Amino acid sequence: MSAKATNVDWDKSGAAAKRKKIAATVIVNAIILVVSLLFLLPLVWIIITSMKDQMDVLKQPLAIIPSEFMFVENMKEVLRRAPWGVFYKNTIIVAVGVLVAQLCISIPAAYAFASFKFKFMSFFYLFVLARLLVSPESLLLPNYLTINGLNLYNTLLGIALPSIASAIAIIIFRGAFLEIPAALKDSARIDGCGDFRYMLVIGIPTIKSRIIAFSITSLVYQWDNYFWPMVITESVQKRTLAVGMAYFGIQAESASEWGLTMAAAILVVLPLLVAFVFFQRQLVDSFVTSGIK
Repeated sequence: MSAKATNVDWDKSGAAAKRKKIAATVIVNAIILVVSLLFLLPLVWIIITSMKDQMDVLKQPLAIIPSEFMFVENMKEVLRRAPWGVFYKNTIIVAVGVLVAQLCISIPAAYAFASFKFKFMSFFYLFVLARLLVSPESLLLPNYLTINGLNLYNTLLGIALPSIASAIAIIIFRGAFLEIPAALKDSARIDGCGDFRYMLVIGIPTIKSRIIAFSITSLVYQWDNYFWPMVITESVQKRTLAVGMAYFGIQAESASEWGLTMAAAILVVLPLLVAFVFFQRQLVDSFVTSGIK
């Protein structure tokens, strides 16, 4: 009798624990859903506003559904007012060029800090760490004077040059190289693998997740970068997308042309959204793997 009672108690406690687990899962998912909707709200507002004409945008109370869908007309007008093809080309050249330069500089530097012992190594690495304490704003004038002195003002190279060396990339990749088991490198040395070949054949594929995570962050940063490209360029033909948005605003016939402004914003963010949709699995996997390691 007591055994049956014990089994019943266990069944009740197990059912109660299961109900608590289900309730906790529902609550957590509900919170995630609410937070996700809050983050999506600005994007939804941009899309809806880009479909409205001027009267719908200024209508009170605010109309969620446009009385007439003007997205195609708004987009045609946006494309007519600014050279978006030039802005796209410049942004892609700068973003990809900066990323390639960052990887070519940061990966060998990180490997050297992780694998070799040399004189003043700690001092040099401390210098890299100290770079993180310097705000970009404090480097604006020195960078401007340097770029201007090199006759690179109003050039794409002038936009890219201050960003090609990344301290945070060196720190991230150094940590990743240090996590590779020493036995793996010893085995490679026994097989006659030198340091450079080891870095290319074994090291880089092993830290691939960190490289992907950093690459995505770097590309997004350069895509959205506004202040430095605005300072170092004066010709419309050398402007990037973020600065192009400001140029479009200057060309606006009215300060309240929100439908056109939001259509222009979609032009700027659309490539990033498309890239995220197609590569979201690789993106999530790279960040998760980086966190696990």
